[in-house]
Amino acid sequence: MTTPVCTGAATAAVFPSFTSYVRARGPVLLRTARSLTANPSDAEDLLQTALTKTYLAWERIEDQKALDGYVRRALVNTRTSQWRKRRVDEFVCEELPEPEPTPAPDPAEQQMMHDMMWRAVLRLPDRQRAMVVLRYYEDLSEAQTAELLGVSIGTVKSAVSRALGKLRQDPELSHAA
Repeated sequence: MTTPVCTGAATAAVFPSFTSYVRARGPVLLRTARSLTANPSDAEDLLQTALTKTYLAWERIEDQKALDGYVRRALVNTRTSQWRKRRVDEFVCEELPEPEPTPAPDPAEQQMMHDMMWRAVLRLPDRQRAMVVLRYYEDLSEAQTAELLGVSIGTVKSAVSRALGKLRQDPELSHAA
């Protein structure tokens, strides 16, 4: 496969940077990677490898609208190479290596801990509570949280740090641990 040569103006028109491309298209590409593997962790590794290959060729890719196709081809080619290199090691042993069963967590205890944590979060000052909820309950990044609240990333970092410190010192949570 030949890679088209890139002109600087063409890259800025669609995706100003590799980072912006990954942010915009990462979830879609991860779904593609997951369809190629049975294991979600392997899918993430596969996507990282394909994105590394794309990053190395970033300046040479002329048609920014074909980036998804380029990454998908890198995903398929990388997965094919992994499959070809796959090696199965077998070992003869006297006993089957069965893992020791880990006790399942008690659902009632988990719910109790969840409720205690939520009550502790509700005791935080409004601004800290909003940031903790956005960061950890809504799973937003620091940058997304900062943008949504109209503050700097540093403000989010320091407020969340203080909030987590308060949660660590919360008497209800410290007695539960």
